[in-house]
Parts: sequence; structure tokens; C-alpha cells
Amino acid sequence: MKAQLNNSKQPQLEIAVDLGPYRPIGVSVTSSNRLFVSFPKQTKHFKYALTEIINGKPTPYPDAEWNKKGIENSHFVNVQDIFVDADDNLWVLDSKPSSAGSIFGNDEKPTEGQFKLLKIDTKKDQIERIYSFDDLDKTKSGLNDMRIDRVKNLAYLSDPGQAAIIVLDLKTGNSRKALAGSHFTLADPEVILRYEGNDMRNLNEKPFSSNVNGIALSHDFRYLYFKPINQTHLYCIATEFLADSTLTKQDLEAKVEDKGEVGITHGLLSDINGNIYLTSSIDYSIKYLSPNGKLHTLVQDPRILWPDSMGIGEDGYLYFSCPQLFKDPQWNKGIDKVELPYYIFKVKLPNSNSESNNK
Repeated sequence: MKAQLNNSKQPQLEIAVDLGPYRPIGVSVTSSNRLFVSFPKQTKHFKYALTEIINGKPTPYPDAEWNKKGIENSHFVNVQDIFVDADDNLWVLDSKPSSAGSIFGNDEKPTEGQFKLLKIDTKKDQIERIYSFDDLDKTKSGLNDMRIDRVKNLAYLSDPGQAAIIVLDLKTGNSRKALAGSHFTLADPEVILRYEGNDMRNLNEKPFSSNVNGIALSHDFRYLYFKPINQTHLYCIATEFLADSTLTKQDLEAKVEDKGEVGITHGLLSDINGNIYLTSSIDYSIKYLSPNGKLHTLVQDPRILWPDSMGIGEDGYLYFSCPQLFKDPQWNKGIDKVELPYYIFKVKLPNSNSESNNK
């Protein structure tokens, strides 16, 4: 099955925030249009892990103390993903992958990962709960993206390290793996990322490869969409099956639906109209799959350098980060090709309306 690409007139790409030398990763927006941005600690320029953009400037969130260096249970280690749910809670995935679970390879000595998920009430700007993943194999995991199912009281997290979807019970704090090592969650070794005619390979000539990475939860919480970066098909599964712990791996695999070819993509996000947005670095674009199965290009621009995390605002805009990962020295024979400044961009949504639709 191949999605049909529809290139209608594109909206204009706009700069939402100029971040200077600070690399953004996570982006999410509340129903009152509060914009949150997170920053990974793997870069030479780092100031805050989690911020709210106030008057165009990143401000440490929920406070300065959490953004200082300190013990893991009361300080951020490496904020990987953020997501505002339908009740305006900000969920923060603080994920430092194990060396085996890193999407950048395991050439370094073995290390254990550090993981926690925080629920923050943005109305009170207070942390409500912290999940510590005590039953996760921290020697293999590399939790990447997450979505919150408030109907089933579950969180779904992509784990490229274990090539699995992690299902977290938000009541008990217990987690389990789903679809681990399946065709739908494993990277295809034949799919190599190429930019300007060159393969994306590290200094040891090992190609970039990521198992299941981007995920999106439908607005009605009925379906989870997911795919590895190094695959070209988008998959989905009904959440009723993910929630059923009695199903075997084979049972779950039989429930996965192939939504067609969408190309190499990174982040995923759904809206209230049933569109699934996909960020694509290969052709510097943001695409979306509409409910009728057609693949559209929302915007294409040479400034869109490794588009990643997305959030949808009350103002009818899609906001997204561009961390430029493929321009790092490790993928360019030791040469730093990053183009400063880093930006958060925004683009008008198709058929945008005043109702917030990122949840």
C-alpha cells in the first residue's frame, strides 16, 4: 500500500523563536498557546533542559532548580520529549539512553540509562507525579517519544533501544513491552539516510539507524501510529490491543495495520481532524497523512533541517523544532556543519480552526 502524495499550495514557513546556539528537541503547546521547548544535554551549548518561551525567550520550567545539575530524582538529566495532553498537563520524558539504546550507536563502553516521566500541572506550574520505570531494562532502553491515553490511563513510549512500544500504567507505575523486535518496530538496514549525495555515517562508517522512534496517538485515543526512522511505512494499532496484557507478541503483530509508504520520517503528531503529521529531513519538509489515505506536503523549505518534535497551538499553527542532528561532526567526518541559529518554526495548519487540536 502506498500513500498518494498531494502537493497543493503550501503555507509560508515562519520563525516562532530564535534560540541562538541552543539546540531544541521537544516542542509542545497548551490550549492557551503557552509554548514549551526542551533541550538535550548532548551538545556543547546548553543552558536549560526544559523551558517555557516567554516574550520570545526560553525561561526555565517549572523552575530554575529542576534545571540545575543534581541528583536524578529531583533534577533533569536529559529531557528527550515533551507533550501537552488534553487536560493541559505537560508530560516530560527525561531520558538518558543506555549506550546500547542510543540511536547514535553503541561504540562507547556499556552504560546504563536513566529514565523518568513527569506529569506537570501547567495551571499550577507544579509537578504532580514522577514515574521511574523500575521494571525497565535500563541496560538496553533508550526511551524516545511518548503519548498519553487519558481514557485508558496509559502512556505509550517508543523505545528504539529495545525496538518496542513501552506501555506504562499511569495508576500503578508498572510498564511492559509490546511488539518488541517485530518487523514493524525494527529498522530496515537497507534504508540509509542520505543528504546532499552522502550517506549519514559516523566516523567508523556505521550508518545512522533508529528502530521505532516517532509515535502519535489519535485524538479519540483509539489508535497509536508509529514507525522506525529507518523504515518508509507508517503503522498503527488499536490501543484496545495495546492495553490488553493477555495478548501475545504474535497476537499483537496480527493487529498492526500498514498505513502505506510515507518515506523516512522522524516525529509524528495527530490533530482533531484525523491528520497525522510527519517530519521529514530527507526532503526538508513537513507532511501529513489525511484520513482518506493521501499524503500531503504541508511545507517544504531548505531551512527545515532535521525537523523533529511538533506541537499544535490554539492559534491554528503547527510548531516544530529543527535540531539539525545530521549536521553534527560525527556524521560529517569530524566537521561541524550546524547552521546557527537554531529555530522553532511554525506553519499554518490545513483547515485550521480555533479549537486546540494537538491532543
